[in-house]
Amino acid sequence: MSAQQPSGAPPQNRGQAGGLAPPQKELMEYSCADCGATNEIKSREPIRCRECGHRIMYKKRTRRMVQFEAR
Repeated sequence: MSAQQPSGAPPQNRGQAGGLAPPQKELMEYSCADCGATNEIKSREPIRCRECGHRIMYKKRTRRMVQFEAR
């Protein structure tokens, strides 16, 4: 038997065990090319500085180690 959810309760995420889970909205850090302010921007947000409105942003370097095999 499955337990019924009370009305008004948010639905539980049942896709974690084996099904498909919705992709998480990761925040990426960007640095403004004009004023140098750090901005956190989600994947579908417009690329624009929140301080000065400039539209050229530089992506911060990842902290994860990246290694390539050269031949």
